[in-house]
Amino acid sequence: MAGRSAGANDISGKSKLRRWWNIWVTGGVDHDAILHQIADESGWSGRYAFLILVSAAISLLGLLMPSVAVLIGAMLLSPLMMPIIGLGFGIATLDFHEIRRSLTALLAGSAIAILLSVVMVSISPVQTITSEIAGRTQPTLFDLLVALLSAIAGAYALIRGRGGTVVGVAIAIALMPPLAVVGFGIATWNWTIFAGSSLLFLTNAVTIALTAALVARVYGFGGHLSPAHTGWQLALFVVAVGLLSVPLAASLHQIAFEAVAQRQVRDMIRKRFPEGARLGQVDIDYAAHPIRIRAVMLTPRLDAAADRILAGNLRQRLARDVDIHVDQVRISQDAGAAEAAQIARAVESGAANRPDARDTAINQFALLIGAAPATISADTSRHTLTGSAAALPGLEMAGYRAIEDRARRAIPDWTARVVPPADVDPPAVSFDEGVVDDAALGLAAWASDRVGREISVRGGTAAQRRAVAAGIAARGGRAEAGSAAGALRLAWVELPPPETGATPELP
Repeated sequence: MAGRSAGANDISGKSKLRRWWNIWVTGGVDHDAILHQIADESGWSGRYAFLILVSAAISLLGLLMPSVAVLIGAMLLSPLMMPIIGLGFGIATLDFHEIRRSLTALLAGSAIAILLSVVMVSISPVQTITSEIAGRTQPTLFDLLVALLSAIAGAYALIRGRGGTVVGVAIAIALMPPLAVVGFGIATWNWTIFAGSSLLFLTNAVTIALTAALVARVYGFGGHLSPAHTGWQLALFVVAVGLLSVPLAASLHQIAFEAVAQRQVRDMIRKRFPEGARLGQVDIDYAAHPIRIRAVMLTPRLDAAADRILAGNLRQRLARDVDIHVDQVRISQDAGAAEAAQIARAVESGAANRPDARDTAINQFALLIGAAPATISADTSRHTLTGSAAALPGLEMAGYRAIEDRARRAIPDWTARVVPPADVDPPAVSFDEGVVDDAALGLAAWASDRVGREISVRGGTAAQRRAVAAGIAARGGRAEAGSAAGALRLAWVELPPPETGATPELP
């Protein structure tokens, strides 16, 4: 009797819970009206195709500009949302006709968006990988979580008629921009961009559809299905999310490693050099094996053992093999103080709030290089700023390149080009075991391009002179094999005297 009483109480408790759920959760839901609305908006139509074209075009323009405001405009259109929601409700109710309609509209719309993006990128003069494009090429578990929570909010908003919520959901999920990036990757033959953005779109679409299906079941859709059907739907959700989580978790782990490694590399390089030394450019290639690190250090004292000791310390700290080379540029203490003061003034000035973004960039760039704003050349079509740097006593060519790198980081929306003073000699090059340092050739090519003069490679053997000149030319500079006297060195080719009455041409 006691067992029957306990069982009866358990059944009674479940019955009360089910009754409460039906009254307070699903009781106010008009299932037929919602399914009719989804059927009307989740299939293919002329309106849907038009919105796909407009949204894809706006998304691509926002990515190329890049402009967050334009991208938000494309997100608000969100034509792909209803086919994905329709797919989810079709799975919830096992309505294979609705599944087929929604999936067809989703695939056709995605294909049109990608094709339009490929065509627009192919004819566009701008094919630069902007920050907005790069941000959609490495999805992580965070993107999966955003898609899951947004799908819950979107399905709830649809079921409960909360139209205002759908706007926020459309912005959070951002289905169309990843498709536009897929088209960009195809048009530029960039497999990394194509694969990363495809994974992001697939993550969003699958997570939204399956989460919408679960929310629909919670609100009483598919009530005619058996517990076996419900178990199949739950298994589908778990398996799909689990499969997506594997590459997303690996991507998140790699991003976390790169963030930590970047900080540790910079900290350890700084600690290795004396007080007054300043770290310039740091390039890390995480895809290389071993990890390839190249840095520029402006230092009052050179350290011949820096590469070897830093490689050992970083190998132990990062638990990865490391190939590190630090280009050390000797500067005097006075020159270092002068440049530091110049950069400090630039940072303080850059914080000022100015109404014109172009003028702000020009003023900040001018302060960074120690020039008057009126002397800065601004090419708005290419977003390029060019200016001649003030002479800093004792600063060599690598120091001026470091100033340019710092300016590029300080003004990310513009491409900074720093012209060194005309009296600064080209960088030194030397052969080590028959090989010239690639960084030295790159610096020489940069100097030739910025100064606008040809470099004469002198001294050494004829083969060495030809090899260095060819290396500089291959990296965008201009160089010739010069005289054979003395050790291998670089010098500027003498400019011809200006003609009488002629105005000398500025580089």
